[in-house]
Amino acid sequence: MKKTISQKGFTLIELIIVMVILGIMAAVAVPRYLDSIENAEASAEDAVISAVHAGLKQAANDSLYTNGRASWPSNPFDALSKTTDGLVDLAGYTLDGDLADVDGEWTFIVTDAENGTITHQRADNSRHTWDYNAGTQDGDGAETGSIGPRVQVAP
Repeated sequence: MKKTISQKGFTLIELIIVMVILGIMAAVAVPRYLDSIENAEASAEDAVISAVHAGLKQAANDSLYTNGRASWPSNPFDALSKTTDGLVDLAGYTLDGDLADVDGEWTFIVTDAENGTITHQRADNSRHTWDYNAGTQDGDGAETGSIGPRVQVAP
């Protein structure tokens, strides 16, 4: 009487093929994941800059109503809502006046009375800036300010 042995499991070649397939899938998925993180960071920055811009428009309208002239504040974050202690209500905003150097930090660097730079550091330690101009507030040629496009700063 011959005894038959039934073996259960996978052969070595089957396991190697599965590992190759998983490696190919990972090679495709990781760059897409990193791109989606970068796109999410850029979208979040765009949302903050849009909120700042909307706050600046509201500040210009308030200034027009009270002073007869639409003007932007010298610090764009001053146009945002404030907490009860008078600080800007934006997570990550600091008053250190230097280039953002902590993940998620937003800062404003004053260059002169009407100009400055908005800075932000992303979670991947890349830094981005936007030029800010409060505009001309004197004379007949008075103009409201502007916020420039995003510029990546070398790490």
